[in-house]
Amino acid sequence: MFMHNKRLQYTVRVSNPDPVLASMLLEQFGGPDGELAAAMRYFTQGLGEDDPGRKDMLLDIATEELSHLEVIGSIVAMLNKGVKGQLAEGHMEEAEMFMALNAGGNSHTQSILYGGGPALTNSSGVPWTAAYIDSRADPTCDLRSNIAAESRAKIVYERLINITDDPGIKEALGFLMTREVAHQKSFEKALYSIEDNFPPGKLPPVERFASTYVNTSQGEGDMTGPWNEGEQWDRVDDVLGHLPFDGQGDGMATVDLRGGERDAVSQLMFRTKSDPVANPLTGADLGAGPGAGRTTNGDMGGASSIQDAAQQAKQKVKVD
Repeated sequence: MFMHNKRLQYTVRVSNPDPVLASMLLEQFGGPDGELAAAMRYFTQGLGEDDPGRKDMLLDIATEELSHLEVIGSIVAMLNKGVKGQLAEGHMEEAEMFMALNAGGNSHTQSILYGGGPALTNSSGVPWTAAYIDSRADPTCDLRSNIAAESRAKIVYERLINITDDPGIKEALGFLMTREVAHQKSFEKALYSIEDNFPPGKLPPVERFASTYVNTSQGEGDMTGPWNEGEQWDRVDDVLGHLPFDGQGDGMATVDLRGGERDAVSQLMFRTKSDPVANPLTGADLGAGPGAGRTTNGDMGGASSIQDAAQQAKQKVKVD
């Protein structure tokens, strides 16, 4: 059961209205790394979690993310407050209002469509979607995803802080940015409190493939390091010489078909087979002009050029 406390988790102090900045801040309101996405991610994970410790942590953080959504939404509403009133009451000349609404970003959409209220969109006006939630109901997988999500959100907050000189907004965004760090620390502790937390899942990998590094991008810029060389890795530089890696076949795809299926596939192959020695005159040849590159100059029915062949084709159509 949720109970709403009308006091914000962090006081919002906005110096001056700024609808453009409001649009930018929507990235953390309805964007992929925003507060709503985080709240829904952790809330749904918490509901499905069987471990009591992780369940409590996820629901705690999910609920706090909703409070962060409220802080961001309040900042957006305050930044839009001036243009909202001017637009609603028509207190500005048309030209002035037009300029105010089109100052940048999608501020015009936020003002005209949503009346200056915080909309569940990102900074480009793209609506929030549940597709932002990538939970898989495996704690070792989801906790790693949560750690990455908190990291991304922290970076977005840094960038937002860098585009405003409003001290009150900077303070509030700094608080929210710091809470991303705190949540990442909690998720890290929860992940590493699980014994044998890597690799995710239950099924063991094929051990010889788990220790193989395949050097598939070769040439200038090749680098070595602990990620691809050393006692942990069996490095493969001769990739073609090692194909197929299973060593049990020729690396080609095969399938066992039943009698009727084999007959149908054979008929399909025969009906759609190509003639490797044919060089037919095509529409590209007939319409070739400057820049077309090389075109067919083979058997054109006795014609000496593509143009003659085209003319003959037109005459044949008239005769027929």
